[in-house]
Amino acid sequence: MGHKKAGYVPALGWDLLTPLYDPLVRLTTREMSFKNRLLDEAGIDDTARILDVGCGTGTLLLLVRRRSKSLLAVGLDGDVSVLRIARSKAHRHAEKIALVQAFCFDMPLADDAFDRVLSSLMLHHLTRSEKVRTLQEIFRVLRPGGELHVADWGRPHNLLMRMLAFSVRLGDSFARTADNVKGRLPALFRDAGFEKVSETARFATLFGTLSLYKARKPLTTAAQRHADSMPAQLADRRMRPAHRSCPLNA
Repeated sequence: MGHKKAGYVPALGWDLLTPLYDPLVRLTTREMSFKNRLLDEAGIDDTARILDVGCGTGTLLLLVRRRSKSLLAVGLDGDVSVLRIARSKAHRHAEKIALVQAFCFDMPLADDAFDRVLSSLMLHHLTRSEKVRTLQEIFRVLRPGGELHVADWGRPHNLLMRMLAFSVRLGDSFARTADNVKGRLPALFRDAGFEKVSETARFATLFGTLSLYKARKPLTTAAQRHADSMPAQLADRRMRPAHRSCPLNA
Protein backbone atom coordinates (compact mmCIF):
# COMPACT_ATOMS: atom_id res chain seq x y z
CA MET A 1 0.00 0.00 0.00
CA GLY A 2 1.36 3.38 -0.93
CA HIS A 3 1.85 6.56 1.01
CA LYS A 4 -0.52 8.56 -1.18
CA LYS A 5 -3.30 7.67 -3.61
CA ALA A 6 -3.41 10.18 -6.48
CA GLY A 7 -2.19 12.91 -4.13
CA TYR A 8 -4.54 11.86 -1.31
CA VAL A 9 -3.00 11.71 2.16
CA PRO A 10 -4.44 8.99 4.46
CA ALA A 11 -5.39 9.89 8.03
CA LEU A 12 -1.97 9.09 9.49
CA GLY A 13 0.02 9.51 6.28
CA TRP A 14 0.20 5.78 5.51
CA ASP A 15 -2.67 3.39 4.72
CA LEU A 16 -1.29 0.68 6.97
CA LEU A 17 -1.54 3.03 9.99
CA THR A 18 -5.24 3.78 9.50
CA PRO A 19 -6.41 1.17 12.08
CA LEU A 20 -4.35 3.05 14.70
CA TYR A 21 -6.00 6.40 14.00
CA ASP A 22 -8.73 6.30 16.65
CA PRO A 23 -6.56 5.28 19.63
CA LEU A 24 -3.77 7.69 18.62
CA VAL A 25 -6.10 10.69 18.29
CA ARG A 26 -7.86 9.80 21.53
CA LEU A 27 -4.58 9.58 23.47
CA THR A 28 -2.77 12.60 22.02
CA THR A 29 -5.28 15.35 21.19
CA ARG A 30 -7.80 15.58 24.07
CA GLU A 31 -10.29 14.39 21.48
CA MET A 32 -13.50 14.37 23.49
CA SER A 33 -12.78 17.82 24.94
CA PHE A 34 -12.22 19.60 21.65
CA LYS A 35 -14.92 17.75 19.70
CA ASN A 36 -17.60 18.36 22.31
CA ARG A 37 -16.54 22.02 22.49
CA LEU A 38 -16.81 22.20 18.68
CA LEU A 39 -20.36 20.83 18.82
CA ASP A 40 -21.30 23.18 21.67
CA GLU A 41 -20.22 26.13 19.54
CA ALA A 42 -22.07 24.79 16.49
CA GLY A 43 -25.36 25.07 18.41
CA ILE A 44 -26.99 22.15 16.62
CA ASP A 45 -30.74 21.68 17.00
CA ASP A 46 -32.97 18.70 16.20
CA THR A 47 -33.87 19.92 12.72
CA ALA A 48 -30.33 20.71 11.58
CA ARG A 49 -28.79 19.20 8.48
CA ILE A 50 -25.16 18.39 9.30
CA LEU A 51 -22.24 17.61 6.98
CA ASP A 52 -18.92 16.37 8.39
CA VAL A 53 -16.27 16.99 5.72
CA GLY A 54 -13.35 14.59 6.03
CA CYS A 55 -15.37 12.56 8.52
CA GLY A 56 -12.69 9.89 8.86
CA THR A 57 -13.72 7.05 11.15
CA GLY A 58 -16.96 8.80 12.11
CA THR A 59 -16.24 9.76 15.73
CA LEU A 60 -17.49 13.35 15.40
CA LEU A 61 -20.52 12.27 13.38
CA LEU A 62 -21.51 9.75 16.06
CA LEU A 63 -21.19 12.43 18.73
CA VAL A 64 -23.57 14.56 16.67
CA ARG A 65 -26.09 11.71 16.50
CA ARG A 66 -25.91 11.14 20.24
CA ARG A 67 -27.01 14.73 20.75
CA SER A 68 -30.03 14.29 18.47
CA LYS A 69 -31.56 11.25 16.81
CA SER A 70 -33.79 13.29 14.51
CA LEU A 71 -31.32 15.43 12.59
CA LEU A 72 -29.76 14.56 9.22
CA ALA A 73 -26.08 13.60 9.65
CA VAL A 74 -23.89 13.07 6.57
CA GLY A 75 -20.20 12.23 6.50
CA LEU A 76 -17.94 12.70 3.47
CA ASP A 77 -14.45 11.29 3.02
CA GLY A 78 -12.28 10.19 0.12
CA ASP A 79 -10.72 7.23 1.95
CA VAL A 80 -12.54 3.91 1.60
CA SER A 81 -10.64 2.43 4.56
CA VAL A 82 -11.78 5.01 7.11
CA LEU A 83 -15.35 4.92 5.83
CA ARG A 84 -15.36 1.17 6.38
CA ILE A 85 -14.37 1.77 10.00
CA ALA A 86 -17.04 4.50 10.33
CA ARG A 87 -19.75 2.14 9.07
CA SER A 88 -18.64 -0.54 11.50
CA LYS A 89 -18.72 1.91 14.44
CA ALA A 90 -22.16 3.19 13.46
CA HIS A 91 -23.49 -0.36 13.22
CA ARG A 92 -21.96 -1.26 16.59
CA HIS A 93 -23.62 1.74 18.25
CA ALA A 94 -26.90 1.32 16.33
CA GLU A 95 -26.64 4.83 14.89
CA LYS A 96 -27.91 5.96 11.49
CA ILE A 97 -25.45 8.03 9.50
CA ALA A 98 -25.09 8.58 5.77
CA LEU A 99 -21.58 8.22 4.38
CA VAL A 100 -20.41 9.53 1.01
CA GLN A 101 -17.11 8.59 -0.59
CA ALA A 102 -15.86 11.69 -2.42
CA PHE A 103 -13.08 14.22 -2.28
CA CYS A 104 -13.76 17.34 -0.23
CA PHE A 105 -12.83 19.61 -3.13
CA ASP A 106 -15.40 18.03 -5.47
CA MET A 107 -18.53 17.21 -3.43
CA PRO A 108 -21.47 15.48 -5.17
CA LEU A 109 -23.91 17.43 -2.98
CA ALA A 110 -26.59 20.03 -3.72
CA ASP A 111 -26.22 23.78 -3.22
CA ASP A 112 -27.49 25.25 0.08
CA ALA A 113 -28.14 21.74 1.45
CA PHE A 114 -26.74 21.99 5.00
CA ASP A 115 -27.19 24.14 8.10
CA ARG A 116 -23.79 23.29 9.58
CA VAL A 117 -20.57 21.97 8.07
CA LEU A 118 -18.05 20.46 10.48
CA SER A 119 -14.43 19.54 9.85
CA SER A 120 -11.99 17.94 12.27
CA LEU A 121 -8.26 17.47 11.61
CA MET A 122 -8.67 17.40 7.84
CA LEU A 123 -7.66 20.73 6.28
CA HIS A 124 -3.98 20.35 7.20
CA HIS A 125 -3.79 17.33 4.84
CA LEU A 126 -4.58 19.53 1.82
CA THR A 127 -2.41 21.63 -0.45
CA ARG A 128 -3.18 25.34 -0.68
CA SER A 129 -5.15 24.91 -3.93
CA GLU A 130 -7.10 21.99 -2.42
CA LYS A 131 -7.90 24.06 0.67
CA VAL A 132 -9.21 26.88 -1.53
CA ARG A 133 -11.37 24.53 -3.60
CA THR A 134 -12.64 22.72 -0.49
CA LEU A 135 -13.70 25.96 1.19
CA GLN A 136 -15.46 27.04 -2.00
CA GLU A 137 -17.35 23.73 -2.00
CA ILE A 138 -18.25 24.09 1.67
CA PHE A 139 -19.52 27.61 1.00
CA ARG A 140 -21.62 26.27 -1.87
CA VAL A 141 -23.32 23.45 0.07
CA LEU A 142 -24.08 25.62 3.14
CA ARG A 143 -27.41 27.43 3.19
CA PRO A 144 -27.26 31.24 3.54
CA GLY A 145 -26.68 31.95 7.22
CA GLY A 146 -25.26 28.46 7.75
CA GLU A 147 -22.04 27.99 9.71
CA LEU A 148 -18.69 26.28 9.27
CA HIS A 149 -17.00 24.89 12.40
CA VAL A 150 -13.42 23.63 12.12
CA ALA A 151 -11.01 21.92 14.51
CA ASP A 152 -7.47 21.73 13.14
CA TRP A 153 -3.86 22.55 13.86
CA GLY A 154 -3.34 26.28 14.32
CA ARG A 155 -0.54 28.74 14.94
CA PRO A 156 1.52 27.43 17.90
CA HIS A 157 0.84 29.67 20.89
CA ASN A 158 4.16 29.08 22.66
CA LEU A 159 7.62 27.62 22.05
CA LEU A 160 6.69 24.15 23.32
CA MET A 161 3.73 23.96 20.95
CA ARG A 162 5.95 25.08 18.08
CA MET A 163 8.40 22.29 18.83
CA LEU A 164 5.65 19.69 19.11
CA ALA A 165 4.08 20.83 15.83
CA PHE A 166 7.23 19.74 14.00
CA SER A 167 6.07 16.11 14.01
CA VAL A 168 2.80 17.02 12.27
CA ARG A 169 4.62 19.10 9.67
CA LEU A 170 7.09 16.27 9.07
CA GLY A 171 4.33 13.69 8.66
CA ASP A 172 2.00 15.71 6.40
CA SER A 173 4.68 17.78 4.62
CA PHE A 174 5.76 21.30 5.46
CA ALA A 175 4.00 22.72 2.40
CA ARG A 176 0.57 21.26 3.26
CA THR A 177 0.67 22.34 6.91
CA ALA A 178 2.15 25.81 6.36
CA ASP A 179 -1.22 27.59 6.25
CA ASN A 180 -2.16 26.02 9.59
CA VAL A 181 0.94 26.76 11.59
CA LYS A 182 1.26 30.27 10.15
CA GLY A 183 -2.31 31.09 11.20
CA ARG A 184 -3.64 31.60 7.68
CA LEU A 185 -6.86 29.55 7.92
CA PRO A 186 -9.07 32.52 8.94
CA ALA A 187 -7.86 34.49 5.90
CA LEU A 188 -8.65 31.53 3.63
CA PHE A 189 -12.15 31.35 5.12
CA ARG A 190 -12.71 35.03 4.36
CA ASP A 191 -11.35 34.66 0.82
CA ALA A 192 -13.92 31.90 0.23
CA GLY A 193 -16.70 34.36 1.11
CA PHE A 194 -17.30 33.62 4.78
CA GLU A 195 -18.01 36.34 7.33
CA LYS A 196 -17.78 36.58 11.13
CA VAL A 197 -14.64 34.42 11.07
CA SER A 198 -13.02 33.80 14.45
CA GLU A 199 -10.68 31.49 16.32
CA THR A 200 -12.76 30.48 19.32
CA ALA A 201 -10.48 28.19 21.35
CA ARG A 202 -7.02 26.66 21.58
CA PHE A 203 -6.03 23.29 22.99
CA ALA A 204 -2.47 22.29 23.90
CA THR A 205 -1.79 18.77 22.60
CA LEU A 206 1.16 16.44 22.10
CA PHE A 207 1.24 17.52 18.43
CA GLY A 208 1.02 21.27 19.01
CA THR A 209 -1.78 23.82 19.19
CA LEU A 210 -5.20 22.61 18.07
CA SER A 211 -7.49 25.55 17.24
CA LEU A 212 -11.25 25.82 16.84
CA TYR A 213 -12.63 28.18 14.20
CA LYS A 214 -16.10 29.32 13.21
CA ALA A 215 -17.38 31.21 10.18
CA ARG A 216 -20.75 32.03 8.64
CA LYS A 217 -22.04 32.09 5.08
CA PRO A 218 -23.68 35.52 4.55
CA LEU A 219 -27.44 35.66 4.21
CA THR A 220 -26.86 37.24 0.81
CA THR A 221 -23.83 36.72 -1.40
CA ALA A 222 -21.70 39.53 -2.79
CA ALA A 223 -23.23 38.99 -6.24
CA GLN A 224 -26.76 39.22 -4.83
CA ARG A 225 -25.91 42.38 -2.89
CA HIS A 226 -24.48 43.93 -6.05
CA ALA A 227 -27.60 43.03 -8.03
CA ASP A 228 -29.86 44.39 -5.29
CA SER A 229 -27.98 47.68 -5.30
CA MET A 230 -28.48 48.29 -9.06
CA PRO A 231 -31.32 50.54 -10.23
CA ALA A 232 -34.32 48.44 -11.28
CA GLN A 233 -34.17 49.47 -14.94
CA LEU A 234 -30.44 48.72 -15.19
CA ALA A 235 -30.92 45.36 -13.52
CA ASP A 236 -33.76 44.57 -15.92
CA ARG A 237 -31.60 45.41 -18.94
CA ARG A 238 -28.75 43.23 -17.66
CA MET A 239 -31.10 40.28 -17.22
CA ARG A 240 -32.36 40.46 -20.82
CA PRO A 241 -30.61 38.44 -23.55
CA ALA A 242 -28.64 40.51 -26.03
CA HIS A 243 -30.31 41.02 -29.45
CA ARG A 244 -28.09 40.75 -32.51
CA SER A 245 -28.89 42.66 -35.71
CA CYS A 246 -29.48 40.46 -38.77
CA PRO A 247 -29.23 41.39 -42.44
CA LEU A 248 -32.56 41.63 -44.28
CA ASN A 249 -33.36 38.93 -46.78
CA ALA A 250 -32.97 40.07 -50.40
